[in-house]
Amino acid sequence: MNDLNHSNIKWTENVIIADADYIDKVAFNLTVNFERILNRKIPQADISQWAVDIALDGGLREGDHETQIVFIHEQSHSKLENFRPSVYDKELNAQAFKDPKLGEFILSSISTEKTICKDDLLIDIVNEVISQKEVKRVMVIPDAEEGEQYNRIRQTLSYLNDDSKRITVFAMQPMPGGNFRQEILGYSLMNALGIHADEINRSSF
Repeated sequence: MNDLNHSNIKWTENVIIADADYIDKVAFNLTVNFERILNRKIPQADISQWAVDIALDGGLREGDHETQIVFIHEQSHSKLENFRPSVYDKELNAQAFKDPKLGEFILSSISTEKTICKDDLLIDIVNEVISQKEVKRVMVIPDAEEGEQYNRIRQTLSYLNDDSKRITVFAMQPMPGGNFRQEILGYSLMNALGIHADEINRSSF
C-alpha cells in the first residue's frame, strides 16, 4: 500500500503511527539485554499485545473501538524481524484483529519509495491523520534516537490547535516536550516480549 494519497486507508477515531524499523530495532535490543539478565530465551514480540498496550498508554479505555495501525518501513525491509506476525504484505497489511476489551485493530503497512524518504513519509501521514475530523486519538512512535524524526514531529504538532484530539508520542526516555503527551515505549515492548517486572525484580537478587 504505497499510494501517497492514502485513499485506501479508512481513518478511524484512534490511530497508531509507528516507524516499524525503529520498533523492530528496540525490540531486538531489549531481547539481547534481557536474555542476558534473565538467563532465558525471549520470544518474538506479540504484535497484537503491543498494539493493545500502546492504545492503553495512549488513553484508550474499554469499549467497542476501531483503531488503525500504520507501520511505516523502508522498502528494503519485507518484515519485522522481532515480532510475530511479521511479514508486511502477507501478514500485516490489510489485516485486523479483535481485542475483547478494546475492539478492532486494523493494520496497514506503507513502505518508502524512491521519491520519498521515511522521515518525510511519516510526517506526511501524521499531518494527514491530525487533519481528519473523525480522528480523536493519535499515538506516534518515531525514531527518537537517531535523525530528526522526533524534532520534526514536535514541530509539526506545535501548530496543532484542536482540543478534541489527544496526541501521545512514545520514546524510550523522556524527551523535550511539545504539544502532546509522552509515554515510554519500552513498557509496551517488554510486555509484548513476555518480560514482566516481577521477573526482573527476582533476577536482581
